Amino acid sequence: MSIDTSTAARVAKLARIKVEDDALPALAAEFNNILGFIEQLNEVDVDGVEPMTSVTPQRLKRRVDVVSDGSQQQAVLKNSPDAREGFFAVPKVME
Repeated sequence: MSIDTSTAARVAKLARIKVEDDALPALAAEFNNILGFIEQLNEVDVDGVEPMTSVTPQRLKRRVDVVSDGSQQQAVLKNSPDAREGFFAVPKVME
């Protein structure tokens, strides 16, 4: 894929970046360099390579997945202008 100056101008406009007309050829060349690098990465054989979270082997910290109410009902209801019986009270909007 090759990026020309008109495509570079359109990308700059979509990104809301002001690029002068004389800088468009350099921008198009940069885009072509980036796309060339991406094409090189697509050629790398990654069959059998496990996904990693870091370049050094480590295990992610995990927590028990337990459903709880957060034990903060009263603190949350203090933010409400009108709370009744442990719930937010809102005006009726439908008849």
